Amino acid sequence: MNFNNSVWDSSWVQTLFGLVILAITLLVADRSFRFFIKRFAGSHFVITHPWISPFLKDRRFIFILTFIPCLTICYYSLQLIPNFPESLIEILQRALQVGLVVSALLILSRISAITQETYSKLEVAKSRPIKGVLQSVEMVAYFIGFILMLAVLFDKSPFIFFSGLGAMTAVLLLIFKDTILSFVAGVQLTMNGLIRVGDWIEMPQFNADGDVIEIALHSVKVQNWDRTLTVIPAHKFLENSFKNWRGMQESGGRRIKRAVNIDVASIRFLTPEDIVQFSKIKVLESYLLHKLQDVMEHNQSLDQELADVPMNTRRLTNVGTFRAYLQEYLRSLPGIHKNMTFMVRQLPPGAEGLPIEIYVFTNDIRWEKYEAVQADIFDHVLAILPEFDLRFYQKPSGQDVRALRSSPSAVLSEYR
Repeated sequence: MNFNNSVWDSSWVQTLFGLVILAITLLVADRSFRFFIKRFAGSHFVITHPWISPFLKDRRFIFILTFIPCLTICYYSLQLIPNFPESLIEILQRALQVGLVVSALLILSRISAITQETYSKLEVAKSRPIKGVLQSVEMVAYFIGFILMLAVLFDKSPFIFFSGLGAMTAVLLLIFKDTILSFVAGVQLTMNGLIRVGDWIEMPQFNADGDVIEIALHSVKVQNWDRTLTVIPAHKFLENSFKNWRGMQESGGRRIKRAVNIDVASIRFLTPEDIVQFSKIKVLESYLLHKLQDVMEHNQSLDQELADVPMNTRRLTNVGTFRAYLQEYLRSLPGIHKNMTFMVRQLPPGAEGLPIEIYVFTNDIRWEKYEAVQADIFDHVLAILPEFDLRFYQKPSGQDVRALRSSPSAVLSEYR
C-alpha cells in the first residue's frame, strides 16, 4: 500500500496520467464531433438548405474542421496537467495557437475550393466567374494569418507588424506588381464581360486559339484546339488586342467569306444558244426573265444605227450569269442563314484573275458542320464552272510545264 502511494505521489506518474486523460478526452471529442457532423448532415435543416451539403460531404474539410476543437481543448488543458513544466506549456501553447491559425486558413481554403466547385456548375458561372475573388480573399487571409503567426511566435502584438507595413509598401508593390495588375485586370475582364468561361478567343501574341476554361486571379487558362493549354496573365488582355468569338456563337450564324478566282480570259458574252441552255436551269429562270427584259428594253430604246453596233448594246455575260446562279443556289441551301448578310460579290481583278467572293453565314455554328457546309458549297462551285464556260485561275504546276514541253499544241488547245 505504501508502495502504491509512493508511486502515485511521483510527479512523472501524475504527469503521465494527466497526458493519458488528455489523450482520451481528445479521442472522445473527435468522435463526438464527427458524430454530431454526421447527424447534422442528415437533418431537415441541411435538406432544406442544399448549399450546405457539399461542405459536409467533403472529407478533407471535415478532417481539418475536427482539429479546431481538439487544438482548443489541448490549449486550455495543458495547465491542468500536474507537474507539467511551465516553460514547455508556454512553447506548446504557442505551437497550438499557430496550429489554430493554420487550421483556420486550411478551412478557409477548402471553403473557397468547395464554393468554386459548386458555383462552377451554375449557368451564371460562365458570365460571372468568382475564382479570382475567392483567390483574392485567400491571399488576404494568408497574409493576415502569417502576421498572426509571427505575433504568436515572437509574443508581440500583431498591430506592431501591421504598423511596419507602411515602410514596406514600396517593396510590396514591387514584389506583387504582376499580382496587383492581374487582379485589377481580372476584375475589369469579369465585370465588363470581356471574357467568360467557354468563350472562344484568339490571341496570336501568345499562340492562344481555343476555349477559355478558367479565369483565375492572376491568369486566364485557354485550351487550344490541339488540346494544349496556354496560360496568359490577366493584365495582358488589357495591354494587347484579342479576338472573342462569343458574338458569333450568340448570333447563331458563322461567316463564310471565300473567293473563287476566275481566269479573265474565259469571260465572254452569252450567245443565244447559251441563253436557251441556261433558261432550263431552275434557279436562273427568274433572273434571266427579268434581265433579258431589261436588256431588250434598253436596246430597243437605241436608234437603229446605234443598235447595229454591238458595243452600244447591253448583253449578258457568263460571269454575271454565274454570279446570279451562285446567289440563287446559295439561297436554296437549308444550311445558309437567310436573315444575315448574304451576297455574292465581285472583287477587284488582279494578277490572279477575277475574284468572285461568297459572303454568307451558316445557321449552324458548330465547327465540323460549318466546315462541311463550306466544303459542299465550293465543291459545287468548282464543278459547275465549266458549265458557264469559265475557268478557275491557278498557277502552272510542274506537271503543266512538263506537258507544255512534250506537247505544246495540246496544252494550248485546252485554253482556246
